[in-house]
Amino acid sequence: MTVHEPAAAAGPLRPTPRFVVSHPAHAIALGFGCGLSPVAPGTAGTLWAWVSYLVLQLWLPHAAIGLVIAAGLGVGWWACTRTAQDLRMLDPSPVVWDEIVAFWAVLWLLAPSDWATQLAAFAWFRFFDAVKPGPVGWADRLFHGFGWRGGLGILLDDLVAAFCTLLVMALWRFI
Repeated sequence: MTVHEPAAAAGPLRPTPRFVVSHPAHAIALGFGCGLSPVAPGTAGTLWAWVSYLVLQLWLPHAAIGLVIAAGLGVGWWACTRTAQDLRMLDPSPVVWDEIVAFWAVLWLLAPSDWATQLAAFAWFRFFDAVKPGPVGWADRLFHGFGWRGGLGILLDDLVAAFCTLLVMALWRFI
């Protein structure tokens, strides 16, 4: 790689534990390491979201969790943008903050809910995030690239997957 070639020309990087701790954006975007899972990092991130949400519920009132989620969207946009650029990938699978903050939103909007409801929400969210049917696929294709568009694109499809999950859960409760 010459000095004048873009960094992306060197090819994507594979994150390591050292990469996770090399910058705060990396730690956040990679879910504090759970995105390094060699199998299904998105599922690992969603499981981390579930467990961490249960812990947040112990210490914070419902409204404060909503503020954490709102702040998490802004911080996550920055962290996902920076980490995707540093990994030289448009939507790196180890970046799991999008799953984390989106699933927090699902659990927050379903609260209070029992274990079975949370498990169903987990399954539906993973389905929508992995398969990307209809609007989720559209959102996934909408913003691609590096810079602010890339970070927004990383988050957007998971937020649409969260919306679809909530829609299914609402219909399930209604029926």
